[in-house]
Amino acid sequence: MTLVCNLLLIYSLVVLARIVLSFFDVPSDHPVGRVRHALSLVVDPVLRPIRAVLPPVRLGSVGLDLSPLILFLAISLLRSFLC
Repeated sequence: MTLVCNLLLIYSLVVLARIVLSFFDVPSDHPVGRVRHALSLVVDPVLRPIRAVLPPVRLGSVGLDLSPLILFLAISLLRSFLC
């Protein structure tokens, strides 16, 4: 069970890093852009089904994607239940 708890913790940190790095607009050949792309490859397959169910929240002309927050909260709830 400790392995599962540690993997969930690591994945939640990856999701958090993906959330933070999404605020920086850097080219894909920049080191931060490469890290953001690698994190996207890990996190986005899990986010796609959430995005299909939960549309972006409109704030004026900007759409706010809440799917990473929902995923982060779901992982936190799962960790509190299992660990």
